[in-house]
Amino acid sequence: MPLYKTITVSSSTTVYIWKIEEDLDWLSKDISLSPHCQKRVDGMMSLLHKRGFMSVRHLLAQAGYTDHNIYYNDFGKPHLDDGTFISITHSYTFAAIIISKTHPVGIDIEKQRDKILRIAHKFTPIEAYKTLANVDAVIRKLTIVWGSKESIYKQYGQEGLSFLKHIDIQDFNFEDGHTSGKASYQGNTNSYNLKFEEFEGFTCVYSY
Repeated sequence: MPLYKTITVSSSTTVYIWKIEEDLDWLSKDISLSPHCQKRVDGMMSLLHKRGFMSVRHLLAQAGYTDHNIYYNDFGKPHLDDGTFISITHSYTFAAIIISKTHPVGIDIEKQRDKILRIAHKFTPIEAYKTLANVDAVIRKLTIVWGSKESIYKQYGQEGLSFLKHIDIQDFNFEDGHTSGKASYQGNTNSYNLKFEEFEGFTCVYSY
């Protein structure tokens, strides 16, 4: 399947989403990887991860870049060689990138799963969700909160930032489609705008 969705966040910031339905051979055709990225793919044990990695290269092409335009810092944060900001994510059958000409960005896609109920205490005060109507609503909201914190973590790009201790997400309603967050770490506080979308049992959140 070609590009699943394009979201224009602003005149300088765009989200590209790919639904991964192709096999690895199709995704690898006509894609040239840098030696660093080829080594990464060769070392992946999961076919799902390989397909996710290669689908991101098709999203780069949609944005006018190739794998040779991207590099990673010591923290693993991706950068583009022309100074454009980028963040990358993939989960199961979806992959996405967000690029911005003007400011750092972050993005995360997560499958909505009940597993998140078991790990919620590690990233958010779980008692805050007891007023929700049903378990499905709790799963959806927790997934948005996790995706929001993951997006901020990627945008912040500094080791040691704790989801539970350092990142707070403003409460929101599902129909809002947006919220805000703060990261307070080592005496500094940064604020973030967040937008979220739900589709086909997945949640996509991006920060800017």
